[in-house]
Amino acid sequence: MALRSLDNALPVALERPKKQAKVIAAVNHNQKPSEVVVNDENKAPVPDSTVDYIPSENLEPIPDPDSKIQGLVEGLESKDWLEICHSLNDTRRFVLFHSALLLPILDKVMLVIVKSMKNPRSALCKTSVMASADIFKAFGDKLFESPISDAFENVLLQLLLKASQDKKFVCEEADKALKAMVESMTPLPLLHKLHTYVKHSNMRIRAKAAVSISDCVSKMERNGMEEFGFVSLVQTAVNLLNDRLPEAREAARSIVVSVYEALTENEEQKQETWQDFCQSNLPAIHAQAMVKIVSS
Repeated sequence: MALRSLDNALPVALERPKKQAKVIAAVNHNQKPSEVVVNDENKAPVPDSTVDYIPSENLEPIPDPDSKIQGLVEGLESKDWLEICHSLNDTRRFVLFHSALLLPILDKVMLVIVKSMKNPRSALCKTSVMASADIFKAFGDKLFESPISDAFENVLLQLLLKASQDKKFVCEEADKALKAMVESMTPLPLLHKLHTYVKHSNMRIRAKAAVSISDCVSKMERNGMEEFGFVSLVQTAVNLLNDRLPEAREAARSIVVSVYEALTENEEQKQETWQDFCQSNLPAIHAQAMVKIVSS
């Protein structure tokens, strides 16, 4: 039997060449082959764990503050997030040990801190929140003064947002900062700043604002509440009692108790005084709810 000619055999399938990984590198004729930078999408970024979250009590003074202050804002606006974190900690050191040098540029610094709070990187966000807490403790009521007051309002809104988000460790840090704010600032002007947020469309922001308002009211004397308005405080509580979040409703009850105690502190017939006040200033159904809170 004759052998079949190899010329008529089926052609051998050629192996498809493997697709090479795309390499994007800047051309540098002076660069050695080993130094070429590959844009590897699978390369892990620098983890946030490389950032040290330093407690305020562990921070130390800056050796040459007069020189360092000149580049502080520039460092906070750096494109390198690690450099920003370093500058945020420097800001905290200025706040704690060299506040007189920081005060003239505090409004600019606070506005840059707001940008870091908005950054999706958790390390930047948390460090900026820690910086805001230190600022509240160091400067207190100076934050109500112009032009710092506008920057303060921006910081306040961001703290309410961060305290409302799902990242637990950022949320907890924002809660601490809000408490530091209430503890460090005069309640009445702060109450005016917070009051607008109880009508915010975001129910979580409403709840966090309600908690801070409750903390403010609990610090106030009768004359402070009277200046703000007993009726305004009670009406705020009425609105929050119907809020969707338990945190807001609990804050509302706390506000009611604080107002009740202040309003009736010199009255012998406390329940009657409270009932008359509520019935005179609220619809019947709301007045009944107010009376029920203090009698339970």
